[in-house]
Amino acid sequence: MTESTELGPEDRKIITLARSARARNGVPEGAAVRDETGRTYVAGTVALDSLKLSALQTAVAMAVASGAKSLEAAAVVTEAETAADADRAAVRDLGGPETPVLLAGPDGSVRLALTAG
Repeated sequence: MTESTELGPEDRKIITLARSARARNGVPEGAAVRDETGRTYVAGTVALDSLKLSALQTAVAMAVASGAKSLEAAAVVTEAETAADADRAAVRDLGGPETPVLLAGPDGSVRLALTAG
């Protein structure tokens, strides 16, 4: 999968939200996750002296803190070529190994679609 037009509207939405978070906050990554009820959680990279979280880890943490029981999908907008193992593990912990993880470039084009497993 290389073009976001191949995605459904809900997956395009989380990519758009992730892209917006990255641009708005001027951070290296933006991410969004969708829970089992369709709610979305959007986050950017956290880089404090005492706390460092990727955007996807932060979005998963926000979902957990808000009471989400599982994830339907996750998206991260980054210049990286692949999703970090720690990011996929966070998605897997809440969503399971088959949860889709979409990796998009800064322009929003999907470069990689994989699972959390």
